[in-house]
Amino acid sequence: MALDALRATPIFAEVPLEQLERLATQAIPMSLREGDFLINEGDQADDLFVVVSGEFDVTKRSGTSEIPLAHVGPGAIQGELAALERGKRMASVRAVTDAEVLRIPYETMRDLLSGGPDAALGIIRTVIGRLRGLEATLRQREKLAGLGTLAAGLAHELNNPAAAIRRSVEALDEAIAARNALHPPHSLTLLRPAGNVHLDAMDRADAVDEIDGLIGDAEMAAALVDAGWTEDELRSAFADMDATAAREAAAWLAATATVETLIGEVRMAGDRISEIVGAVKSYAYLDQAPVQRIDVRKGLDDTLVILRHKLKAGIEVTRHYDPDLPEIEAWGSELNQVWTNLVDNAADAMDGKGALSIRAERLGADEVQVSICDTGPGIPPEVASKIFEPFFTTKPPGIGSGLGLHISHQVVVRHGGRIDLETEPGKTCFIVALPLTLPARAQPTSPEV
Repeated sequence: MALDALRATPIFAEVPLEQLERLATQAIPMSLREGDFLINEGDQADDLFVVVSGEFDVTKRSGTSEIPLAHVGPGAIQGELAALERGKRMASVRAVTDAEVLRIPYETMRDLLSGGPDAALGIIRTVIGRLRGLEATLRQREKLAGLGTLAAGLAHELNNPAAAIRRSVEALDEAIAARNALHPPHSLTLLRPAGNVHLDAMDRADAVDEIDGLIGDAEMAAALVDAGWTEDELRSAFADMDATAAREAAAWLAATATVETLIGEVRMAGDRISEIVGAVKSYAYLDQAPVQRIDVRKGLDDTLVILRHKLKAGIEVTRHYDPDLPEIEAWGSELNQVWTNLVDNAADAMDGKGALSIRAERLGADEVQVSICDTGPGIPPEVASKIFEPFFTTKPPGIGSGLGLHISHQVVVRHGGRIDLETEPGKTCFIVALPLTLPARAQPTSPEV
């Protein structure tokens, strides 16, 4: 049975019979029930498997969901990529029916590969095909993850000014009704404060005490001080009024100050929403040509707006931009994906606390350079050497696809640039150099390998 199963497997079709018989004697039969896992993502790989009978689903974790990658049956080989690399399993394989498989130990496979080129070529074809399919699927998922990051940032950033508008409008209705119930002298409605509304805490407290002593209401006094009124201005305004009239006049002025403050808050929140929407439109280069002259400083600033919800809690951001930085020819939305990947990774590395430094400067006569540095723990040398490889990630299964930096590297290279990593304990810098003009044959990043 083992020999027939191996012979039916495409990658062993060209293996000489003698070698195939030896492989069959060393293969270990396994039986699985429906629902059993043949391979678990994240486990250390040692063997590979040939499906004799039954069917399996191949999936990869992403957050709390499972991404379907393939559905395989008899003759399929599974786990060969991670086994040959002796790395971690990149996907899970679960039986959807009762199944029989052959487990082939790593040492047995290594002996087969050293025996001649036929098996090696067959496995190489299988691995390349598997990688193409896996990368294409995960590239699409990476795009969706990027949209998810964008959507999460927008939801968080837009919620705050929207909530502020709702609160201010509700309070504004009450404030206007309260003011309309008062009837001050006509001359008072024409007055405006000339005082300083930007007082420090101690001076403000003193000013509130002074006006409270004049009108006998601490809450109204605070509103008048915040609107810019001073004690001398109010004494002058109330000069010809008795105590009751002065108090009513003060109440009207305080209500007017509250209304104007609330209108200002609505205006500020509306401006904030306009800023966010403008940043998103600029970030995505909506309604603009795919290739154009762009200012990388604008792309970096738009990215920081999109990711502000991840940065504002405990990360100090500093920007150092060359004021004479030239524009470059680029696919702007693709470069913004690079900045998003690098800033997002930096925030994750610092676990929400630290310093992020972004620098954009001219490099020689025909390049610009962007450096994005964080104060995270740094990247060990054995990890740094693989950081741009596809599917390589230091995050737990289901958290990272291992394509973010790989895609960033591809985007930069397609622009004719380069991306380098400098790291030490307590500091990591990704340095991107880009030419002012795209290479003649440059093409936008494709979802295919």
